[in-house]
Amino acid sequence: MNIRNFCIIAHIDHGKSTLADRLLEITHSVSPYKMKEQLLDQMDLERERGITIKLQPVRMNYRLQTTDYILNLIDTPGHVDFTYEVSRSLAAVEGALLLVDATQGVQAQTLANLYLALEQNLTIIPVLNKIDLPGARVQEVRDELIQLLGCEADEILAVSAKSGEGVPALIEHIIRRIPPPKSTSEKPFRGLIFDSVYDTYRGVVAYIRVFDGNLKAQTPLTLYASKATAQSLEVGIFRPQFEQTNTLQSGEIGYIVTGLRSVNECRVGDTVCISSQKDALTPLQGYKEVKPVVFAGIFCRSGDEFAQLRDALEKLKLNDASLSFTPEHSPALGFGFRCGFLGLLHLEIIQERLKREFSLDVIVTVPSVEYRITRKTGEVVIISNPLEFPEPGFITSIEEPVCTLDIITPESTLGALMSYISEKRGVYINTEYLGSNSQSEKRRVLLHFELPLSILLVDFYDALKSISSGYASMNYELKGYRLADVERLDIYVAGEQVDELSTIVYTESAYYVGKRIVESLATAIPRQQFEIKLQASLGSKIIASSRIAPYRKDVTAGLYGGDVSRKQKLLEKQKKGKKKMRDVGKVEIPSEAYLKILRK
Repeated sequence: MNIRNFCIIAHIDHGKSTLADRLLEITHSVSPYKMKEQLLDQMDLERERGITIKLQPVRMNYRLQTTDYILNLIDTPGHVDFTYEVSRSLAAVEGALLLVDATQGVQAQTLANLYLALEQNLTIIPVLNKIDLPGARVQEVRDELIQLLGCEADEILAVSAKSGEGVPALIEHIIRRIPPPKSTSEKPFRGLIFDSVYDTYRGVVAYIRVFDGNLKAQTPLTLYASKATAQSLEVGIFRPQFEQTNTLQSGEIGYIVTGLRSVNECRVGDTVCISSQKDALTPLQGYKEVKPVVFAGIFCRSGDEFAQLRDALEKLKLNDASLSFTPEHSPALGFGFRCGFLGLLHLEIIQERLKREFSLDVIVTVPSVEYRITRKTGEVVIISNPLEFPEPGFITSIEEPVCTLDIITPESTLGALMSYISEKRGVYINTEYLGSNSQSEKRRVLLHFELPLSILLVDFYDALKSISSGYASMNYELKGYRLADVERLDIYVAGEQVDELSTIVYTESAYYVGKRIVESLATAIPRQQFEIKLQASLGSKIIASSRIAPYRKDVTAGLYGGDVSRKQKLLEKQKKGKKKMRDVGKVEIPSEAYLKILRK
């Protein structure tokens, strides 16, 4: 068969989308009038931030000598928060381009994505990008790849995705080295759903890789896991926009318009087949269920938008299978959802998409991780919401999630980084050296640590970049649980507990965290006509406090003389009025205050 299915995997900002642009240009898959930078990044948010958030398939045609080939490319994200997108892409292809920036070398996410590809037994083609830049270290980075992959030097291709240098040779390399799909067109139809989107007019559109058989439009379909039945209203390929075709052949990547209106009926990883053949087939191996690691509450600013928020999250989950959510109620913010994310960037992207795509103004509470608590009764509970934290007297032990952390950094910053991670309760495992000994003064090291996941939620990444002058990169993976000495920190504003600001902190650092939160609130909450007290407490003990001074209205301005007692009477009257106002007044905390604490 003349089909080649492959994806591009790399660390963030190594040039995946730019290389995809050059491939589209050289294969004449897109008209020059429609060509633009980051063409496969469909969302405005992706283009603004310069990162890929969603995987995007595209089909290209290319003639090599006298033979026509079909090249199916899936462009993937590079950030650790979107690793699930990468794993789904890898299951739909036979090969992967491992792209490495020649100025930066192998990075932490490069290794993580490589291991994912090796697990799927894919053909790996190592590619050096940005060779035209003045700071390119082509030979050094080539040595790193040889050490990493155990390949020969001539197997590593060097390209410039910006200028197009070396890209035609890369296309020929893809055709020669990546194996074609196995020809199974005579078998009954089976397809793997690797992504899906919701269309208001056509229902759920499933992105599929056809593993067996062929599929035509207007065919009755069944989805194995959900038991849902549908009709293939339309089938087609990606150009990268939808392009209708008569049929989808074995080995191809395309889409099916199902007409399904319920987003739960079409799940990522499900197997789709023709209804009359379902009993004779076994489902394809799907994807392992992804576990969220960061949890936060999402509430609408306007209480009557709860139904719209639920519908928006359901549609986002169809497009982003790693998102999870359950209903939650807050006395202060009303009805909302407790959502699980793969990281803080994932949380930030979902919040921004709710605002842009669904016009929802939401409040996000302070993020936390899941803790495993053993009660004195022997019962083990897992909580992600600080409000569910039991009283200390009922707890036998508390365990927190830990992750394995991989950091690649220049050898010169090794001591400072190890010292910092040690302060953050990290446990050192081992060190590996990248590159040859001849480049020892410029060598980079791969550090392995164990670190509490909650540490990564604060400002760990910023500190990592600061210590290494921007050169370090990191990747983390959830490992398990270990014992932790933590307590619940409550925040009071004007004497009222603010549930949304409650958080779980280490006992030894509770004072510093509480002080930081009340000081942040003091600058974020607007002043009132009365004094606002801000307090942080562990149980019944206040450990930090601050205040917001009231506006002072000069009530004595109208006096024109007389005894001083007249002035004192007016001031006493004002004092009583402020006290009464404080008793009945309610302080509204702006969403900027939540965001300020979140970013810290």
